[in-house]
Amino acid sequence: MAPERIIELFVWRWSLEVTFEETRRHLGVETQRQWSDLAIARTTPGLLALFSLVCLMVYQWRERWDTLARSTAWYLKPQATFSDCLALVRRTLWAEDNYSDSTSEPDRVLISAKRLDRLLDQLAATA
Repeated sequence: MAPERIIELFVWRWSLEVTFEETRRHLGVETQRQWSDLAIARTTPGLLALFSLVCLMVYQWRERWDTLARSTAWYLKPQATFSDCLALVRRTLWAEDNYSDSTSEPDRVLISAKRLDRLLDQLAATA
């Protein structure tokens, strides 16, 4: 086989390998604790579908966010990783007004929108 063809096949396969590694690391593929091979065979496609849904949701929401990549002072990322995408989906879903029908309680403590925003960002990144 020609060296060019080997490199071409390697590059073609790379995105698939990255997908498998990201689903292992963030969604638990291959770490399932079911008792039977059949149960594992049923859950793995669901986890791969979840990976696809997260990617599609982020693709649709990409205009909402100025940057997807979560960088730190010691690590700058040029592109978003799957963990960044997963955090974005969590953050967006958690920020929705899901609790508008909650009853009013006298002991309820209100926090500022800015503080809630920071809390949701941190939870989404670490969950």
